Amino acid sequence: MIRRWKAIVATGCLVLSTTLTAQAAEDEVLLRYKLQAGQPLRYRVTHLASTKTKIGDTAENSNVRTVSVKTWNVREVNPEGDMIFDHQIDSVEMTQQTGDAAEIRWNSQTDEIPPVQFGRVADKLGKVLGTIRINGQGQVLERSEGGGESSALGMGDITMPLPLDPVKVGGKWSVPREVKVKNEAGIQKPIKIRELFTLEKLQTGVATISIRSEPLTPIEDQVVRSQLVQQLSDGTIRFDVDAGHMLSRQLDWDARVVGFQGATSNMEYNARLTEELISSETETASKEKSILLK
Repeated sequence: MIRRWKAIVATGCLVLSTTLTAQAAEDEVLLRYKLQAGQPLRYRVTHLASTKTKIGDTAENSNVRTVSVKTWNVREVNPEGDMIFDHQIDSVEMTQQTGDAAEIRWNSQTDEIPPVQFGRVADKLGKVLGTIRINGQGQVLERSEGGGESSALGMGDITMPLPLDPVKVGGKWSVPREVKVKNEAGIQKPIKIRELFTLEKLQTGVATISIRSEPLTPIEDQVVRSQLVQQLSDGTIRFDVDAGHMLSRQLDWDARVVGFQGATSNMEYNARLTEELISSETETASKEKSILLK
């Protein structure tokens, strides 16, 4: 009887051990982009920003709101697994107000002629801004001239860099970045920044990843600091592990700089950028759905 009880306990421990091992393996995930040829990834991007500056007795407030729809049209996936896509902006709605001046508005879908301030944006709508080639880790291997997104908003590159190895919840990885600014003497100075990523949660095939920008170069010059406020952000990214693309992103900025143009000057910058996937069907899937509807 005792031997039988020991055997049952040993078997139970073995099952428990196997279960825990399997669970531990499931907690690790290999994050990779898996774009498909013919697939359009369409995102709605909303950017809100408020800047308050005071220099001596002069104060000025500036507010900007932009809602746009951008598309990545995946052209091909080559034999090496690299993904090549065209990046374009389909539509935009913009609002801008500075100080006591009248608010300027423009909606590309309803207004034919854009204000002069938005003319450069209007010229780019519906056109391929660049062709980008990335690998599964999201590393940009090649891009046409002018391709990709500006990093002026502290967003890094057009894709989120992914870790080389599988990562568990709580796992971290980082990517270096460098921006150039001018100090008080007008001399250009490189500032090293680290983008730190952390896998916060993994649930139903969706990885929730936090991102934080950390300056690695010591910053004492307030003129330099004022130029970095749009480069340093905190945020959250949701990534579809199975489909291999981003679902959403939110970045926040909240900064104040004192003394960037004299002892009585100060600047406050508050902003939020949100990006949400609104369509990701491949052309094949769309055709199949159309046939079924008929």
